[in-house]
Parts: sequence; C-alpha cells; structure tokens
Amino acid sequence: MKFKALKAQLRKERLAARDAIPVGDRIEKSLIMADLASEVIEFTPGEMISGFFPIRTEADIRPLMHRLKGRGACLCLPVVLDKETIIFRQISDGMPMVETGFGTAGPGPNANVVDPDLLLVPLSAFDATGHRIGYGAGYYDRAISRLSAKGMVPRLIGVAFDCQQVDAVPFEPHDVPLDAVLTESGLKVFAKGN
Repeated sequence: MKFKALKAQLRKERLAARDAIPVGDRIEKSLIMADLASEVIEFTPGEMISGFFPIRTEADIRPLMHRLKGRGACLCLPVVLDKETIIFRQISDGMPMVETGFGTAGPGPNANVVDPDLLLVPLSAFDATGHRIGYGAGYYDRAISRLSAKGMVPRLIGVAFDCQQVDAVPFEPHDVPLDAVLTESGLKVFAKGN
C-alpha cells in the first residue's frame, strides 16, 4: 500500500476507535491524563506551553492546562490563520475566547502571538517510537518547521487515547517524532534517535 494511502487508512481506523469511546469514558480518561501528567511534564516556570481545546472526540486537556499553569507555565493556543498556517496566541486571565478555526476556540487577534517551548499536540495515531499521524492538513508540521527555522527546538508531547496506538506509523526522514505521548496510561517518553 502506498505511503499516503496507508497513513489515511490508519488515521481513519484510529479516529473511528476514538469516536467509539463513550462520552463519559472520554471525560474520565481525560481527567486521568491530567492526574497522571500534571506533575511529571517537565518545564521551567515561565516557559510557554501550547495546549488545545478539544474538537470532536479529542481528549479534553483543559484540566491539565490549568494544572500546568498552576506550576508556572505560560499558556497559548493554536489559531488557524488560513489553509496553511497556525499561529499560537497567549492566554491571559479573563480573556474572552473566540472561534479560531476547525470548530475550536482560542484567544482573539488582540492576544500576543508567541512561540511555544512545548507543544501538546492532538493526533490521529502514534506508534511506540514516537511517530505520529495528524489529521492530514499539516498545520503542526509547518508550525514546527517554522519554529525550527527560528532556531527553536520545541518539545512535542502527543495527546491521544491508548486505542490510537498502532504498530508502526509510516514516516519520512523530514518527519519530526514526538518526545513523548500522553494517554490514559500515563506519559510515555521516547528514546531520542528513533
């Protein structure tokens, strides 16, 4: 099977498995993720962490983001600018959230545009070596590439449910693997150089 077709098949299968998780179970698994990861995700207070507000059947990491803020993290959310680009806008207390593309919300145009040090990344599928399949639009890949072009090496933590793991994700040399993935089983850190 060709590379893109295999990725599309894996994406479809793993998203269907995620969609099959009952709503109450998804909420419980999301809260478990916050409990398991809120104290073990390493960062220096003041670092910028990009989270996301859930769409469709994604894990809800807002409780985790709240706890990371309590440990001194600065928070931002991705905002879709056009068919090619997402930027990251900083969240401030009391700031209203607006529609920011793909059915999610985030800070409006008056918020500071920032470069995150750590990205919590939604995904369709992942494997045991840290390779991931996104949703197919390439937003995060291009954002990571832009940060790299600025000399940044953001840490990447995928967020998924256990049912989204596959045996192997097809990847190309330019694909940037995750540093870790967070599921309801905990934070799995990947060895560098895979």
